[in-house]
Amino acid sequence: MAAETRSPVPLLYRRRSSGEIMRNMASVSSSLLPAFGTVVGDGSPLLRSYIIAPYDRRYRWWQAFLVILVIYSAWSSPFELAFKDVATGSLLPVDLVVDAFFAIDIILTFFVAYLDKSTYLLVDDHKQIAVRYVTHLWFPMDLASTLPFQTIYRIFAGEMHHGEVFGFLNLLRLWRLRRVSELFSRLEKDTRFSYFWTRYCKLIAVTLFAVHSAACFYFWLAIHHKIPEQTWIGAQVDNFENRSIWLGYTYAMYWSIVTLTTTGYGDLYSKNTGEKVFNIFYMLFNIGLTAYLIGNMTNLIVHSAIKTFAMRDAINEVLRYASKNRLPEGLKEQMLAHMQLKFKTAELQQEEVLEDLPKAIRSSIAQHLFHKTIENTYLFRDVSDDLISQLVSEIKAEYFPPKVEIILQNEIPTDFYVIASGAVDVVTQKNGIEQFVTKLSSKEMFGDIGVIFNIPQPFTVRTRRLSQVIRISHHSFKDMMQPHNEDGQKILRNFILYLKGLQKEVLDEIPFLSDMLGDLNNEHSGLLDQSQEIEPSNYDQGENAQGSHVDSAFQSAYPIRLVIHGHHPDLETEDKGTGKLIHLPESMEGLLMLAEKKFGKKGDIVLMEDGSQVEDLDALRENDHLYIF
Repeated sequence: MAAETRSPVPLLYRRRSSGEIMRNMASVSSSLLPAFGTVVGDGSPLLRSYIIAPYDRRYRWWQAFLVILVIYSAWSSPFELAFKDVATGSLLPVDLVVDAFFAIDIILTFFVAYLDKSTYLLVDDHKQIAVRYVTHLWFPMDLASTLPFQTIYRIFAGEMHHGEVFGFLNLLRLWRLRRVSELFSRLEKDTRFSYFWTRYCKLIAVTLFAVHSAACFYFWLAIHHKIPEQTWIGAQVDNFENRSIWLGYTYAMYWSIVTLTTTGYGDLYSKNTGEKVFNIFYMLFNIGLTAYLIGNMTNLIVHSAIKTFAMRDAINEVLRYASKNRLPEGLKEQMLAHMQLKFKTAELQQEEVLEDLPKAIRSSIAQHLFHKTIENTYLFRDVSDDLISQLVSEIKAEYFPPKVEIILQNEIPTDFYVIASGAVDVVTQKNGIEQFVTKLSSKEMFGDIGVIFNIPQPFTVRTRRLSQVIRISHHSFKDMMQPHNEDGQKILRNFILYLKGLQKEVLDEIPFLSDMLGDLNNEHSGLLDQSQEIEPSNYDQGENAQGSHVDSAFQSAYPIRLVIHGHHPDLETEDKGTGKLIHLPESMEGLLMLAEKKFGKKGDIVLMEDGSQVEDLDALRENDHLYIF
């Protein structure tokens, strides 16, 4: 029967909470990616019977327990080589128990599904699992590092062998150290653990193992020299081979640490050729180990301070630019405050992270963060949830430090803003003197008057304290409003009511506003009176009766801009590509009269760029090109 492969993802979701899923995923060393077209759910196929998933929580605990045994093996293997009496004495029962656990793990490996690197599917076929394990280097090395050679010899020979060969065979247990390497690799990728402390512990573990191994090998050289007195320890300790094991181990560790740190007190030194050769290689190894330790520690320290270095460099660049161009002190302070805030709020904005995410995820994040804020602003009160969702997907949140201008008076209206948090001051300039107009706080808007009337911004808006504002693009807003006629009527009513409620100080700064409100009162008095009497949730009552008036007012308040040309679209002329930018009139006759005024000749045919004839002005969109001849 053909071998089956299973997608790894379904088992992560089956009868698991989301927290357990994340914990399981974080502990997997290999990336378990679902196959294209995999359906995640309860109906997904399960693994075969007697097959263990590599990300199973119980199996991960078993692997963690084996890591503890590996640490023991890493210490005992060199130690038993140097002090062979303990290998056949006190440590022998412990070694047998540890080997038994690793023998169980060898058996379990024949039942653990593995991830196919080419398809990223879990293979749960017993035969394929067995063939893969046996034909790789892992099985013979696992078997060789687990067999208790000393005990096997005693069973067949009937006596304990004290030769050196078994000491070197025990060094095969160091093959188990790959499990520790895999553990650290997983921990470095696991966001639940500090990367700094994980790397730090790894460096300490590498250093301790190197010091311990070198000490044991150096003591082994002294034990096997023909003349004990002509060894590094024999010159200091008489009859050292018959003294306490821990005395010899203490001397060996002392020498190894002193040599590793290049201190070299001179009390313990090489006395024979073999020791000198070993010292040469050990010191060469120490050069590489020291470079490895210093390089890793430097990377960890620099990584934690890299943002500080970047901020200092950016601030220095701002200072140099301001000094070179002789910018005013106040402007320079604003530049510095903005630059510092950019780095302080980097963790809050996470622009780089969001840019790498799919648009659907970015939109979901924006909906979660800002949907309520936009919904509670005056302009979008009672509009459809579809429009708000589309709008929120296109907004951008920004932070501004205190005393920084967000909008300058008389600048071109490209965006309007909603205050998510903080507060701003609205000020105006009169005869070079700045005058305070009003204060705006959370969930209030600014820049909307300039955008909707398509006039230069009438006020300067300056932050009062640290503020987060939501920026809405003028063009994006107009494009989204085109298919939402009913929402456009509601927005217009909200805007008119907002204008009628403005303070006298604000109305005085925009002279045409009072006249326009007077005209609206005369033309749409019924609509406005009704809007003031009813609750916002009942705005939709009476829409049909007043819809034509609202559409007309909204079009006049928020006109569409077009580019017109005075020739046929297929005709090559000198002015092709230049055109005239106009606001769309209310009628076709008005459009033809405006074209006659612009080009000095009368036209009666209006074509689009593709040659199609325009018969209804409502079909036109922002920035369309019209050809009138």
